[in-house]
Amino acid sequence: MNHILPDYYVSEATWFYLSLLLTLAVFFRFDRIFSLRNLDLILLLLISPGLLFLGDYPVVGNFWLFVGTGLFVIRMSIDCLFQRRPRGEQNLNSFGMAFLCVSIFAFFVVRVFTENPAPDTIQTVKQADSLLSMQDAGNASKAQPAEAGPTARLLAAPVVPFSNAVVTGTLDHATLAARIMAILAHAFVVVGLIIMGKVHFADTQVGLAMALLYLLLPCTAYDVSKANHVLPAALLVWAFVTYQKPILSGIFMGLACGAMFFPVFLLPLWASFYWKNGLKRFVLSGTLVAVVLLGSLILTSVDRFSFTQQTIGSINWSVLKFEGGQHMPGFWSTYDSAYRIPVFVIFVLLITCLTIWPRRKNLGHLMSHTTAIIIATLLWYPQQGSVYLLWYLPMLLMVVFRPRLLHTTQNYEVDRNQQSGEKPSSRFQDSVSIAKHTSQ
Repeated sequence: MNHILPDYYVSEATWFYLSLLLTLAVFFRFDRIFSLRNLDLILLLLISPGLLFLGDYPVVGNFWLFVGTGLFVIRMSIDCLFQRRPRGEQNLNSFGMAFLCVSIFAFFVVRVFTENPAPDTIQTVKQADSLLSMQDAGNASKAQPAEAGPTARLLAAPVVPFSNAVVTGTLDHATLAARIMAILAHAFVVVGLIIMGKVHFADTQVGLAMALLYLLLPCTAYDVSKANHVLPAALLVWAFVTYQKPILSGIFMGLACGAMFFPVFLLPLWASFYWKNGLKRFVLSGTLVAVVLLGSLILTSVDRFSFTQQTIGSINWSVLKFEGGQHMPGFWSTYDSAYRIPVFVIFVLLITCLTIWPRRKNLGHLMSHTTAIIIATLLWYPQQGSVYLLWYLPMLLMVVFRPRLLHTTQNYEVDRNQQSGEKPSSRFQDSVSIAKHTSQ
């Protein structure tokens, strides 16, 4: 960008102010000030200053983010109590939102290629290189434990040969591959949100609105190069996109569990959703993904010890220890780690309640409960915790923009659709269209 605009630079504070004005102009409902949409929008905008405080005032910033994260847990946990969800148009038409999406994404591409990639993404690329060359990676895992699981290196494997082929000059092929991974991860989220709006919400404009707000929010711009943090959320978005096909949904969920640890806590909830229909296919496809991921570790292991070392190294066991949190940056760095124990107990109780209640779940329950569990994970997570907004942001936006989804109960939809030969999305769109007219 410096070749086009000399001395071009957008600071984090400047991006926050620009994002604030654009978000309010496009999404704030000035005709209905006291609406659920405006409340969610204000919460999303209020949590962003906490990221700015982390630089000069880390204690204030971490406390700000911790409180905001707690408010989001409460909001997502009670989301299904809000039955009335009148359709609200955005303040910009679909063509304008599509133009903004493309423009902001282009700025993100420039930013990714002008700043240094995240170190953990570079490490993932090197592990993918070892996978392609079938070199032993056990010693590397022991020296530097991976932040991401084997899914990241497996999905990065196709990018490495491409970066090796196009790399020129002094540019490191690992750096180029890491940048491409970051761009593809965000593109995966954006496309998934648009398809989610078009197929399951029966409104392409809502899909564009979710994608645009995802790109506009400051947390996306601040961590645009952290592909490993975007990847699990992207896979979860596509698990929702394919929720009517348990095999595909199980594949995406299995890949998400192999990317980072926190999607594992979602498995009881998703199992209860598929309990009457599709549970076996969901579990079978997820198990198959686990076997493939373990096979990728075998390819980079020369013996049993190396395989064990890589398997242990692919899991960040420090998050399960309630000791030694003071040396980690984040909210718990100023408090004794023993205080995390009651928070974790409440977290387990939350998973239990959201899994068993209600007994018959629809897509709305699945989205809000999934988001609540992911956000609640950050309350006891010791390593920066509440800073990782990209873990749950796409799912949170789906909950914010979703219509009423009372007729999407998995227990009955798939069976009747398979027996009648009817496509689920067509009847879904008809019912949502009726809901639009009745809510206006």
